[in-house]
Amino acid sequence: MAAPALRATGTIAKSPDAFRTISEVATDLDVPQHVLRFWESRFTQIKPVKRAGGRRFYRPDDVDLLRGIRALLYVDGLTIRGVQKILKERGLRHVVMMGRGQAPAPYAAPPKAAPPAPVEKKPEAKKRPSHLRAVPSPMSLPFFDLMEDASAKLAEAKPVPAPKAVPAAAPIDGLAGEERIKLKALLAELEGLKKGLTQARKRVTI
Repeated sequence: MAAPALRATGTIAKSPDAFRTISEVATDLDVPQHVLRFWESRFTQIKPVKRAGGRRFYRPDDVDLLRGIRALLYVDGLTIRGVQKILKERGLRHVVMMGRGQAPAPYAAPPKAAPPAPVEKKPEAKKRPSHLRAVPSPMSLPFFDLMEDASAKLAEAKPVPAPKAVPAAAPIDGLAGEERIKLKALLAELEGLKKGLTQARKRVTI
C-alpha cells in the first residue's frame, strides 16, 4: 500500500473524497472561519456534517458549493440576495459547477404556463316577450276554416221562398229572418277576428 502524499507544508494530503474541517476549508478558500459560518446562516444549501461538539466536516460537494458562492460574491460582485436568487432560480448544481471551474449549463427560464383557451360563448337564444304567447307553426285555425266554409255555403244557398200567407207561420218567418241577420253579423265578427289573428301570426314569425 502506497504511503500518503505529503504537502509542501509537511502535512499529509487528503484524498479528494475525504471530508475537510472548517479550518482546512477556510485555508483552501482563503476565507475566515466566521465568514463560512455566516454563509451557512444565509444559504440553506450549505449543510456540513456536524459531529460531537459542533465540529463541522465538509464533503467535496460542500467545498465546491462554497467555492462557487465565493466566486459570485468576490469575483462577480453579487450581493447575498443576488446569490440566493441564483441558487433559487438556477439550482444548487449550477453554483457547484462554478466552484469546480466548469462551465455551468445555460440557464433556461421555467416555461410559462400557456394562457387558458378562450371559452366560446354560445349565442343566447332570443327571448320572446313575456306578453306574447307561443304560436304554433304552421298556425291552424280549424274553427275559422269551418266557419268560412259555412259562410260560403250560406251565400250559395238560394233563399227559400216564404209560404203563402199562413197566419200561424208569420211569426216563424220573422224569427228565421232575425236569426239569419244575427248569424251574418256573427260571421262578419269572426272574419274580423280571423284576420287579426293572421296578422299577429305574421308579426311573430318575422
